[in-house]
Amino acid sequence: MFENLTEKLEKVFKDLRGHGKLTPDNVKDSLREVRLALLEADVNYNVVKEFISTISERAVGQEVLGSLSPGQQVIKIVHQELVELLGGQTEQIKLDGKQPVVIMLAGLQGSGKTTTAAKLAKLLKSKGRRPYLIPADVYRPAAIDQLQVLGASIGVDVHPSEVSQNPVSICRNGVIAAAEKNLDTLIIDTAGRLHIDSELMEELRQIKTLVEPAEILFVADAMTGQDAVTVAEKFKNDLDLTGVVLTKMEGDARGGAALSIKKVTGRPIKFVGVGEGLEDLDVFHPDRLASRILGMGDVLSLIEKAEAVVDQKQAEELARKIKKNEFTLEDFRDQIQQIKKMGSLEQIMGMIPGLNKMKQMQNVPKPDESELGRTEAIINSMTPVERRNYQIINASRRQRIASGSGTQVQDVNRVIKSYSQMLKMMRKMKGFPGGMTGGKKRRKLPKGLRR
Repeated sequence: MFENLTEKLEKVFKDLRGHGKLTPDNVKDSLREVRLALLEADVNYNVVKEFISTISERAVGQEVLGSLSPGQQVIKIVHQELVELLGGQTEQIKLDGKQPVVIMLAGLQGSGKTTTAAKLAKLLKSKGRRPYLIPADVYRPAAIDQLQVLGASIGVDVHPSEVSQNPVSICRNGVIAAAEKNLDTLIIDTAGRLHIDSELMEELRQIKTLVEPAEILFVADAMTGQDAVTVAEKFKNDLDLTGVVLTKMEGDARGGAALSIKKVTGRPIKFVGVGEGLEDLDVFHPDRLASRILGMGDVLSLIEKAEAVVDQKQAEELARKIKKNEFTLEDFRDQIQQIKKMGSLEQIMGMIPGLNKMKQMQNVPKPDESELGRTEAIINSMTPVERRNYQIINASRRQRIASGSGTQVQDVNRVIKSYSQMLKMMRKMKGFPGGMTGGKKRRKLPKGLRR
């Protein structure tokens, strides 16, 4: 999402680093470029104005102009102010107090409330909670059916609702049912409209008064930019929101909503939707996003994603196979599946510090997500014997594999070549000291150098 903004800021900071000593004029010119970059990213004008003013005040002070590396000091200040702009610190969802805890989702139609409800239920379930989904949108066609299908796919109970029922009554009955089922977290999917109207707000206020939610989260489509901020402010005034969920953060939006919404509404972003899968909902960390915007990567999020999808026993078994030259195409496929679970390749690359600054990466095209799926299909089209011993795959077998996977023989050849090259690389790594098998035996030192 922040690709264009990151590129522009990196250029500004590269110029700053080139100055051995900064002057107020240097800082002023650089901050002018930062200001333009933020405005082009659709950040609220008043937010940008205050942000630049704060940085300017700090950047021309003694902490920068008297520093041995003033350019780095300015970057540090921008990072600190970006973190504050995004919320300052990670805000956890409230799950204590009166049980069952009620979480109410609100927002306009099309913002992704129903899918977000299921994503949140899946996330909380993984943390040991016992969620219960309440479909209270009786106006949008198939909204109730959609939540029931999503709930079944993640193994979470969904309260039985009918379009003929009153949404307030649905929520009241849902609370009673949750208590009877000993479920500790209710997630209410409320109705949205294509625009804000008094009828919608009155219904939401009645539900709020009845169920006394611990959290009222506004679900905003990040692709709508400043419109999302304007609507969030209206909902905050009417419902006293406790937080925001930004959906579609993986899209091509410029990022203005994420950078503006906390400052304008005074409510923190608590979650972000980063993909279409039901596992693609992340807790929002202001410091990590600020680092990614400035091209510094996000190693902590990368580690968390890896830990979430990698099974420790499978990892140990994989290490054993690599040591014994038993890494098969089946293992290759398993690694592809784990990578896909971590998110898009572009997201993963964005979390690796400095990757986008490497010269050899400057003109590399964006990764083709479909290539992973194509490779997986090709391996699935092989027989178990072929996956365990790729060397038996002759011309006729390659033709059959291509036909079975809906690809070309050249694609099959490319997968087999990539796999064989990986095997060669693994064998070479085993020859290095400290490699996968402990490395070669150490050579004896001349007598005069031995201890």
